[in-house]
Order: sequence, then C-alpha cells, then structure tokens
Amino acid sequence: MEKLVSAFIFDLDGVITDTAEYHFLAWQALANDVNISFTREDNEELKGISRMESLEKILALGGREDDFSLEEKEMLAAKKNEHYLELIQKVSPSDILPGMKELILTIKAKGHKLGLASASKNAFTVMEALDLRDLFDTIVDAKEVKQGKPHPEVFLTAAEQLGVDPSTCIGVEDAVAGVEAIKAAGMFAVAVGPEESFRHADLVYSSTDEVTYEKVLNTYQK
Repeated sequence: MEKLVSAFIFDLDGVITDTAEYHFLAWQALANDVNISFTREDNEELKGISRMESLEKILALGGREDDFSLEEKEMLAAKKNEHYLELIQKVSPSDILPGMKELILTIKAKGHKLGLASASKNAFTVMEALDLRDLFDTIVDAKEVKQGKPHPEVFLTAAEQLGVDPSTCIGVEDAVAGVEAIKAAGMFAVAVGPEESFRHADLVYSSTDEVTYEKVLNTYQK
C-alpha cells in the first residue's frame, strides 16, 4: 500500500526564493551602525533562525552582546527589518528559484495541500510579491509562533492549520535548523544544499531545479 502524502510544507528563504542577499545587506548595514564587522561567512550562521537570535549572534561577534538593553535590541532588530522591507520592494515573480513554480503547481494539481513555514516575519509580503500567496492553503511565519527553528512549532502549526497529520507531510528546507525542525515534527525532510550538511534529511538535492514531484514522491513511498 502506498504511503499517503497529505501536504507539502515549504520554507521560504533559500527554497522558494532567495532573499538571503537582502537579509545580508540589511544585517551588514545594522552591524556597521554598531561598529561590528559582518561578512558573508558570518551571515551563513543566521540561516533559518529568528531575527532576535540573529541579532544576538551579530552582537556576540563584536563582543557587544551585553552593551544593549532588551528594548534597545528590539529597536535594532526593528531597524534592520525596516531596511530589509525597503530592499524587498524589488522582489518579483522572476525571483522564484529555478523549478519551484513548476513544483508548486504540480503539487497543487495532484491535490495535495500546500503550506509555508517560514522564520521570516515578512513571509506574506514576499509571497504576495512573488505572486504565489493564493496557491498556498496556509502561511505560518515567525509572528505566529513562540519557538524558532530547530523547534518544530512552525511546521506543526502549518500541519494543524492544514488539518493534516504531520507524519503524512513532506517538508522542504535549505537550512540545517529547518531540517531538524521538520524531523522533530515527525515529517519527511527534503533538503536543498550540500549533502554533507544534511545528514538528518531523508532526501538531499544540491539545487532547487533538481527537485521534482516524482523524485520526492518515489523516495517518500519507499
């Protein structure tokens, strides 16, 4: 008997589109404001984690984690987000990563539910700009959950809102913290990125254009 797939639940950044560059530029501008050097390599450490956790990591880089009150840190995080929102005004459907629009349309045509589980607080804005929002049955972003990835809350919330059993869901991620969240939610994990980074994923693709509905379903049903 074939295993049922109720839903596919996607991460946003690095899977459907790549706003990582905009995040990097916004964080770098903020780091410069507080006299901390912030490189692309440093930015890799922020993949899949929340805005406040990202800020803490940046402040720690400069040994400044104890220099600001919680209120000041919240103001810094808000300032970063304002800059990021200015930058993402440029996002359009042409920014959808290779193969993803086709994959999403195929999943929809096959009758599965579609969910988004994003660490971003701007997921609705970005999905609107990509012209994908109406294809998704639910979008869960950082505003709705208390625990960030690798905690499974964002994926479990998406499954709950879709009205499906997590064990019948396939999650798609590009961050180690995200894959850990998918596995902790009891879902099948598809990772996009270097194979050596994703030892806990059920299936790994090096790029988004390699991910096809048939390949994922065949592996899931094995």
